[in-house]
Amino acid sequence: MSSHQANLTSQIQGRVIVPGDAEYDEARQIWNAMIDKRPAVIVKCTNTSDVLAALNYAKAQKLEITIRGAGHNIAGNAICDDGLMIDLSDMKKVTVDPGAKRVLVQPGATLADIDAATQQHGLATPVGINSTTGISGLTLGGGFGWLTRKFGMTIDNLVSAQVVTADGRQLTASSTENSELFWAIRGGGGNFGIVTEFEFQLHSVGPEILAGLIVYPFDQAKQVLEQYRTFTQTAPADLNVWVVMRQAPPLPFLPEEVHGKEVIVLAIFYAGDLQQGETLIEPLRQFGTPHGEHIGAQPYTAWQQAFDPLLTEGMRNYWKSHNFTELHDDALDLLLHYAGNLPSPHCEIFIGQLAGSANTVASDAMAYSSRDAKFVLNVHARWETPAEDEDAINWARDFFKATTPFASAGAYVNFMTAEEGGRVTAAYDSNYQRLVEIKRQYDPDNLFHHNQNIKP
Repeated sequence: MSSHQANLTSQIQGRVIVPGDAEYDEARQIWNAMIDKRPAVIVKCTNTSDVLAALNYAKAQKLEITIRGAGHNIAGNAICDDGLMIDLSDMKKVTVDPGAKRVLVQPGATLADIDAATQQHGLATPVGINSTTGISGLTLGGGFGWLTRKFGMTIDNLVSAQVVTADGRQLTASSTENSELFWAIRGGGGNFGIVTEFEFQLHSVGPEILAGLIVYPFDQAKQVLEQYRTFTQTAPADLNVWVVMRQAPPLPFLPEEVHGKEVIVLAIFYAGDLQQGETLIEPLRQFGTPHGEHIGAQPYTAWQQAFDPLLTEGMRNYWKSHNFTELHDDALDLLLHYAGNLPSPHCEIFIGQLAGSANTVASDAMAYSSRDAKFVLNVHARWETPAEDEDAINWARDFFKATTPFASAGAYVNFMTAEEGGRVTAAYDSNYQRLVEIKRQYDPDNLFHHNQNIKP
């Protein structure tokens, strides 16, 4: 037994894992296989007392501290070499109050955990599009998905949070208590403390919604993108349509000869009356001559998991993203060029539609400032072997650089990779200075710096 294990085991109700333990290698694995770090000790917490004990121990031993929710962050901030990882992934409890339309969520819960609990009551809150994502990282960086056009971002629905601060205090952050801290954690990432519970507002959604895919040939991509741009200008907020450009997975509704070929996909989600939804999406079928489609009524929880097979853990990943207020012709041409030259069959470029409720919030209402963004574009490089690293990363970087002139201000910190710390100031725009002051107040020694860091 290592000294860390001996000293911590008596203080922790969860598990203390160190190098050499049978479960060590599994416990240190996170979603992005490019990240391969070896912490000195991993504390798998079961409650807030464990979190406090781990935090105090790390400070006393002068160990670097990282925080893991579900370990899904692209930059790999959940883990570092030789430090102490406070692992929250066993704290997954979700408690729904259907009368008040509120849900309390522990920090290790995934989006699937939340959707399963809230949909029992026909309720949901806006979260991301991959159900294995953790709620903590998603929320603290912003959070958007299929419900964002109608109900705003995840942070727009955060009512309160329980936060353990660097000095070991347990604080409630809300609009009426520690309101500056509440302002900062809504978009400011893990810079200000460890959230041990989130409280979200819920909305009536489902349990059945209308959703699915229309898959067009890649040689029709230009006309599809141009018509998509026009269509989204007047589409109601109940309807959300994203664009995905990639090689076609072996979907059962596609002819076999299309599998593995470049395609452009419209991913469609409608949360209102199903018949009305069918009428609204009919124009999308006329954008070209599709290879095939699969659209119908389905459980909201099923659609929330529809993209999981394309985002499984264990692959090497590198992302680049931009915000856009409009989709310029030249930007669309660049999209087509890079989507036609994918370095790996797992790579994709997607355009997520944000326009709607999220744009009605003031840019200084909370830390997340990119309130003019109507679309977010993510260049998602994904591949299998280290030998492919250079090609895949260069492809993503080149595309990002080429499209920069057409992007709008700000950046989405959850999509920023480890070396993009230089974008942090730009990500928060005019809110940055206020975040620095709040950081100085709650974490003056920058104890929590394994993140897109706001330096005190």
